[in-house]
Amino acid sequence: MESTVNEPVTMKACILRVCCCELLVCDLDTCQKVCVHTPRACCFQAGQKVCIEYSGAMTMSLPPQITADCIKPLEGC
Repeated sequence: MESTVNEPVTMKACILRVCCCELLVCDLDTCQKVCVHTPRACCFQAGQKVCIEYSGAMTMSLPPQITADCIKPLEGC
């Protein structure tokens, strides 16, 4: 059996709201709102565009939730 390594997924998004340890963002490709869990949430502000790397796992809740591995300003992608 062949093993596979999961590549991180990148989402480009606009931050809608900043809370303690989470961001509410709008995915720029799908216009879907997503809750992003990150301990670095306070480093960002509403209106900022970012690149979010995550495992690809997303909950089926409303809004969907992900846990960020890395978040960078969009110009840093």
